[in-house]
Amino acid sequence: MTKYGAKKAVVDGIRFDSKVESLYYVYLKDLKAKGELKGFKLQPVYELQPKFEYQGLKRRAINYKADFLVVDNEDKETVIDIKGMPTTEAKLKRKMFEYRYPDKDLKWIVRNLKRGVETGGWITYEDNEEGKKRSRKLKR
Repeated sequence: MTKYGAKKAVVDGIRFDSKVESLYYVYLKDLKAKGELKGFKLQPVYELQPKFEYQGLKRRAINYKADFLVVDNEDKETVIDIKGMPTTEAKLKRKMFEYRYPDKDLKWIVRNLKRGVETGGWITYEDNEEGKKRSRKLKR
């Protein structure tokens, strides 16, 4: 179990950081088998800032490791990260990614079976947060 309570999972001999991430992998495999997407890659890495030296100290590069790179049938690429609760570091790296790679489509995905019925429960993090806000307003 990770420090955020996510339980690791293994599917097809591949170790995932969370059960939800492994479910998304199975979802992508199914879409590919049906011919609904061209393919996908696990854990693509994008350099956000190269390594450098500062006052004699060597600084490592800052990288963003996403969960998936999905390629649809029109060759459009989407970088996918499965999120439960994003950390401050994740939010910062997302901003750096968007600045460094403005031509790439980055989506944070969550699983919400109530709001994502037509997509197997998969919706963007932003849509999920917006849905939570609407639900809170209705309860008042």
